[in-house]
Amino acid sequence: MPRPHRPGGSATFEAPPNIALVKYWGVRDAERVLPYNSSLSVTLGRFRSRTRVRFDPTLDEDRVVLNGAPATGGPRAAVVRMLDRVRAAAGYALRAEVTSENNFPTASGLASSASGFAALAGAASAAAGLRLSPRELSRLARHGSGSAARSIYGGFVLWRAGRRPDGRDSYARPLFGEDHWPALADLVVLVANAPVKTVRSAEAMQATVRTSPEYPQRLARLPERIRRIVRALADRDAARLFPLIMEECDDFRRVCETTRPPLDYLTATSRAVLAEVRSLNRAAGRPVAAYTHDAGAHVHVFVLARDLPAVRRRLRALPGVTALRVVRPGPGARRLDAGAPTGRRRRPERPRATGRAGRSRPAAARGRPPR
Repeated sequence: MPRPHRPGGSATFEAPPNIALVKYWGVRDAERVLPYNSSLSVTLGRFRSRTRVRFDPTLDEDRVVLNGAPATGGPRAAVVRMLDRVRAAAGYALRAEVTSENNFPTASGLASSASGFAALAGAASAAAGLRLSPRELSRLARHGSGSAARSIYGGFVLWRAGRRPDGRDSYARPLFGEDHWPALADLVVLVANAPVKTVRSAEAMQATVRTSPEYPQRLARLPERIRRIVRALADRDAARLFPLIMEECDDFRRVCETTRPPLDYLTATSRAVLAEVRSLNRAAGRPVAAYTHDAGAHVHVFVLARDLPAVRRRLRALPGVTALRVVRPGPGARRLDAGAPTGRRRRPERPRATGRAGRSRPAAARGRPPR
């Protein structure tokens, strides 16, 4: 039974967004947020959401403030659903005050929902007295936003789709730490007049599942694509990785554009950035850079340190590009206040085999398909 008179607790968490190199788009179980396919991402080191949750016995309803303004409608309801899930797990009946801020644009394709719900899951569970392992926290964050499952960890992260109906085998796990590839950078290209999404990704992706004739073929291609990307990351091989990143992005965009009605998240400037990256690669005769984007207009361009100045110069000159941000792979979610960590701190899983040139490889790189 809930304990309504239990003293209120508080906690503050910070969590990063991530950019998916292999996208999750579509769920087989909307209630449990169980995806059709596994996905793979890079945790972004420069951008963060910071969230404080305080359970208060004097409140008669939850109070939610996002980026300085009271939340209403769908955004507030999503936060309350996460709080309800935590309250049920902790035997809590207290209402909460939630304040959350991002240091980057919200609802524009930079994964603010991933960082926001990862931070909320951490802060709410800690404030309620739950001590969750990183895997348990990943499962919890998934219920707020699927991509939030990946934002619990730093570096390069795989979210297993899983097969169980109850979702216990659907969680993220680290593949390589944030220092795995120091030369790799994500050049985030912010474009002018980037629209704020009017249709939540959770709704848009299910429209794709129902209506895009390309969607079944995409699902069939993804397991092998993930294996190839993991192998290229293990070997730190940009010549293999960059074409795969763009292939995946183009595949994702194709299913969006063949959805009924079509989903088009890009602006003319976004498309100019994609074209410029292709032009750079053709001129160099090698993969100099790779683009990707999520459900939004801003573009991520992956590039090695040696090519970063030239790529940055070319992209800065494009009309409509308002800013460029160099971001490295960064750490995962963490608690900021004086309280003890919410769960057992676990090091990223270490690779267990050796690839060519003596570089270590995880199990997934040896041909074992992620589930």
